[in-house]
Amino acid sequence: MSFVTEITAPDGYKVKVNTGLFINNEFVAGANTIDTINPATGKVLTSVQAADAERVDMAVEAAHKAFYGGWKTSSPRERARLMLKLAELVERDIEDLAHLETLDNGKPLSNSRGGDVPGVAKQLRYFAGFCDKLHGKVIETEGKLSYTVHEPIGVCGGIIPWNGPMLMLAWKIAPALCTANTVVIKTSELTPLSALKIAELIKEAGFPPGVVNIITGYGPIAGEALSRHMKVSKLAFTGSIATGRAIMKAAAETNLKKVTLELGGKSPNIIFDDVENLDEVVFWSRLGVYANAGQVCCAGTRIYVQEGIYDKFIEKFKALALSGKVGDPFDPETFQGPQISEAQFNRIMGYIDIGKKEGATCYLGGKRVGDAGYFIEPTIFTDVSPQARIMKEEIFGPVVAISKFKNADDVIAQANDTTYGLAASVFTSNITRAVTVSNALEAGSVWVNCYNLITENSPFGGYKQSGIGRENSEYALANYTQIKAIKINIGNPL
Repeated sequence: MSFVTEITAPDGYKVKVNTGLFINNEFVAGANTIDTINPATGKVLTSVQAADAERVDMAVEAAHKAFYGGWKTSSPRERARLMLKLAELVERDIEDLAHLETLDNGKPLSNSRGGDVPGVAKQLRYFAGFCDKLHGKVIETEGKLSYTVHEPIGVCGGIIPWNGPMLMLAWKIAPALCTANTVVIKTSELTPLSALKIAELIKEAGFPPGVVNIITGYGPIAGEALSRHMKVSKLAFTGSIATGRAIMKAAAETNLKKVTLELGGKSPNIIFDDVENLDEVVFWSRLGVYANAGQVCCAGTRIYVQEGIYDKFIEKFKALALSGKVGDPFDPETFQGPQISEAQFNRIMGYIDIGKKEGATCYLGGKRVGDAGYFIEPTIFTDVSPQARIMKEEIFGPVVAISKFKNADDVIAQANDTTYGLAASVFTSNITRAVTVSNALEAGSVWVNCYNLITENSPFGGYKQSGIGRENSEYALANYTQIKAIKINIGNPL
């Protein structure tokens, strides 16, 4: 049975994608289907096959068989070769992947083409380079030969979000494959298409059946089954705190599988009055708030500006926010596309209403754009109480709260007054201040005089309730290996 469907984008580009469940290198039927919606129009793009617990079990069994059937002991050179081949295929099909990501997610095509697809290839190449560098250590232990080896864990599950489907897929599979694990990925039901296209490329690259399995399904059904499966030895999740807690609970109640979580944030962006180029600060600050329509886990949605430049910053920030076109993500001039869904649109508008009711000033925006799709104006709140919900809670949309501060001690206290700790930024021309404040901030990533620079060779993850573990860079490899200590008696008498 064929599940291939062809979709025509607004710019006339046609792309084919297989909408089945990718299990054991084949696309198979699900228990039912899920409609995937174009957030720019609110209309159905296509339907994809959806997994139930039985299909999840099929995928895990395929991965388990592949792990013990040869992938566990595969040569590092062969794993690297396959990963590099996949990177080449991703770049070859950049237009297909970029168009699917923009159709399904709503981010501007220029971002999908210029950032997300190349990012997938970079991730694969980076971790391919580590395949033959998973070294243990020799330990002196009084006449015994002692050494450690890094071994794969087994079947690794991944549950990826809708805000960066392709990149999050690469973040999960690249370190897992590098370390000789097999994988079962559950995509978001809102954005399955680019991952399913990559599934086609995984087969074309020559990965053995069962090494990578990609399924779509609802969280309470497929996600729950994957979290509780006794043959899944490790699970990586990106999403909400509530779901992260549920996954940890499922792991605790079953096989105590290893869990890593990236759970979002409410990141502070701190701007001191000694900055040399305020226009550059405004550029990075807008990127930190409104990129991907504000649907970024590390978005800098709490901006703290020192009193002396507050008014000037607000004026420039407003002007730049207004200059970015909100609309059709296939329009080259568009900066901000739609929110992902009607539910997310309503949630964001609800927070805008909450901000107004709590007494904050809606300085800019706060309204819907157009009468089709899920577009919201870039929104700025000022005069926000430190305890206001829009200052405390993750909105995940194009909404920012801007406040004044007096000095470093004052702003550090405000910045750290949160349950989150994913990211932060500091803008200053004083290197001592940059280092001192960065060290004081309780966040997994701190950017100085820039924002949202995430690369495959730098670790990414959170403090506090923003998560457990790190993704990207060599640090991620620890999440996908287990350490074995071996001691050999080399002939010493008892």
